[in-house]
Amino acid sequence: MKLIEKYHHEGEGYNPFLIREGWQVAQLNYMPGQGIDDIQKIDIHFETDEAFVLVAGKAVLIAAEKEGDNVSFEMISMKQGVVYNIPKDVWHNIAMLADAQVIIVEKDNTHLGDYDFYYLNEEQQEMLNRQIAFALK
Repeated sequence: MKLIEKYHHEGEGYNPFLIREGWQVAQLNYMPGQGIDDIQKIDIHFETDEAFVLVAGKAVLIAAEKEGDNVSFEMISMKQGVVYNIPKDVWHNIAMLADAQVIIVEKDNTHLGDYDFYYLNEEQQEMLNRQIAFALK
């Protein structure tokens, strides 16, 4: 029996690789649609907070308030080793440079259905891109 388990995701995108009763750990690596200038949607979870830790590269954590078609963004350039939390019921996403890797801790099986997406219109995407560029400075 192994006493220490080891997990790491090498490929692109999101991979929940450690799922236990009540919680899971996933890794999000850069992929198209998560870039600093190609975010097209934000998502929300209704049953879980979501904690993020940047382990490599550069990334911007995005939170949003949405009232009808009006969206306002708050964001922060993530620092490696710092835990950031997005409470449940908050719209969010992560803009990443190509070398970015983020660890995510959330309620188990969140990826199987506890989410909704809002697709940004062109004006909202342009506003978001400007704010991401500013956050990376």
